[in-house]
Amino acid sequence: MSARIRKLVTILDETRSEMGRPVEPAVRRAAAIAVIANPFAGRYEADLAPLIEIGEELGDLLGRHALAALGLPGEQVEGYGKAAAVGEDGELEHAAAILHPKLGAPLRKLLGKAPALIPSSKKRGSLGVVLDVPLGHKAAAYVRSHFDGMEVRIPDAPRANEIMVAIVLTSAGRPLPRVGGLKTDEIKGEDGLR
Repeated sequence: MSARIRKLVTILDETRSEMGRPVEPAVRRAAAIAVIANPFAGRYEADLAPLIEIGEELGDLLGRHALAALGLPGEQVEGYGKAAAVGEDGELEHAAAILHPKLGAPLRKLLGKAPALIPSSKKRGSLGVVLDVPLGHKAAAYVRSHFDGMEVRIPDAPRANEIMVAIVLTSAGRPLPRVGGLKTDEIKGEDGLR
């Protein structure tokens, strides 16, 4: 792997009740986060191809870690999202290079049919910055029950010359959804929208 990884962190969140009501089965969200060296920290670089390749590697690595933590086969995962935070000496385009061109393909390969856009966010921050990972359904972007997010943070990351990259996978949408929209049993899964 070309990424210089300082740390890998995995977080599992399991909601078993909401507003005093049981959530059955429990909603599980797993985040896998890598803290990597930013090869372009502190300088402008026109060619971000190395970060694009790192994104492809992390799509597979973090996808596998999140999948293992979630404890489901890839085909049973319902939702996903991705995010990155660059340290103070990085630029948002560094996060974009990791997240957008190639990270999605290896992640989708682990999950089976997953044609929907992978929701994403990026930001610049210092140690302990909160990274809000937006979430959506993997097969259909219009499934409102899966519009969600997971907050992650690592107390000692990102350092000024690092990038923190996160992938989140979910077993379901929000607990007890009731705001309408396309339901999971109505998904056609052909265009990534419906």
